[in-house]
Amino acid sequence: MSNVCDIYPDDRIILREVGLRDGLQLVKSFPSTAAKRKWIEREYDAGVRHFEVGSFLSAKNFPQFADVLEIVATIAALPGAHGIGLALNERGVDGALASHVAEIGTVVSATEEHSRANANRSRDQAIDNVRRLCELRDASTHKPIVSVAISMALGCSIVGPVDPREVIRLAEKCYAAGADVVAVADTVGYAGPKQVGELTAAVVRIAGKQPVCVHLHDTRGMGIANASAALDAGARILDGSLGGLGGCPFAPGATGNVVFEDLVFLCESKGFATGIDVEKLVDVRGILKETMPHEALYGGLARAGLPGKVARAVA
Repeated sequence: MSNVCDIYPDDRIILREVGLRDGLQLVKSFPSTAAKRKWIEREYDAGVRHFEVGSFLSAKNFPQFADVLEIVATIAALPGAHGIGLALNERGVDGALASHVAEIGTVVSATEEHSRANANRSRDQAIDNVRRLCELRDASTHKPIVSVAISMALGCSIVGPVDPREVIRLAEKCYAAGADVVAVADTVGYAGPKQVGELTAAVVRIAGKQPVCVHLHDTRGMGIANASAALDAGARILDGSLGGLGGCPFAPGATGNVVFEDLVFLCESKGFATGIDVEKLVDVRGILKETMPHEALYGGLARAGLPGKVARAVA
């Protein structure tokens, strides 16, 4: 397994497309495995290299992820592509390790109330799960990267404001448990740029040379502004989903992720090269429109096109 610095170098911006996982959590219909493969291949052709592949959850309760092993294999077969699978509990961790997915992500909630609703466990138990995952990682021959998202980090729809010091404390515990990457997640789009920038900068300070990710939702239209603030504060990994799909099933009021295409445009406009052809990326939305015709798709770039160009009908 490559070193985490090879996957997440600190001298460039990494954009992770989370549509195949976070984007499909709340949909009423979902793409077939063949359509998912086409989605991946088309995005890969556009220059995307980091993909969330799905969740290691019960196929009975989450049929949209029943093919997660096939999606792991699809991404592993693409040179330079990197797959990330979500594992929320011990069974999920075991399944993710057995799959040889390149990175295993898990979640620690910033509030006790959301932790109980999201994973039916306390925050301390969630940290224990991180520690167990890291110990199993260290004992494996595969040695996947371990990433931890601190959900509701900027505000919780169940209890309201969250103390930034609590998030920093949890981030320190995650790194101490062995996590390679910590993500600050504004799970329900609670915050604005000032709060995002300040919390991101604080986590970057304690992370040292370890990567920090920021995971944003566009619930209140702040997604791109918040992403810009996160970049200015030192985050070098950002999550987004094609067409702004997504949301947390255990977070009342949650809507989609920040739009991935708009995120690419933001980074390029700020002078951060992404290696992604945004026009090719926008074209991939046609797969979503065909396979999930009743799901709303968002995005300013898809609607208006690049400056000086006319938006395509696929938007």
